[in-house]
Amino acid sequence: MAYRLAIFDFDGTLADSYSWFAGQAPAMVEAFNLRAGAPEEIDALRGQHARVAMRRLGVRWWQGPAIATEMRRRMARSVDEIHLFPGVDAALATLAARGLKLAIVSSNAESTVRAVLGPRQHDIHAFACGVSLFGKAAPMRALIKRAKVAARETIAIGDELRDLDAARSVGAAFGAVAWGYTTPAAFTAADHLFEDASAWLPALAPTAA
Repeated sequence: MAYRLAIFDFDGTLADSYSWFAGQAPAMVEAFNLRAGAPEEIDALRGQHARVAMRRLGVRWWQGPAIATEMRRRMARSVDEIHLFPGVDAALATLAARGLKLAIVSSNAESTVRAVLGPRQHDIHAFACGVSLFGKAAPMRALIKRAKVAARETIAIGDELRDLDAARSVGAAFGAVAWGYTTPAAFTAADHLFEDASAWLPALAPTAA
């Protein structure tokens, strides 16, 4: 299948931010009265849905927006510490040059996403940022409409099961990355599993307009 639109997640998919998030964990546990999981528990949760992980760590449903807002503020102050994964810059440039429309849907702030992308921000057709943790489906649907393509011509690429859920709900294909938050073994329902960013190039060739 050739695609005309690729919608990327940002953290854990394009940006190598897991270590930064892990470093913020102690402060967030204290600020929101959460439970600090042992390292082996955190590692095990990487094979679970984000809803399960949040419940295990004591995150109440009503705390989600406040936690996301605080993390966006902290990352905006530390943006120089966040970088694209190896190969992402070149892969995005090549895909855009081939005519594939690129978009990003993220719970992070658009200013932070653009800062980390650097020159690659100009290859992005549209951004949908600051979305809720479990609210990616509606922005994805809007991005598809804005790009004037069909859902079946769209692929969403991410590193979490909630990204897969959102793609399925809008009728798009889903490609999981093997280097993000969720362990690759959890993505048995994905249409693609990418071992590195260069693998996007043969899989995401656009169809003729």
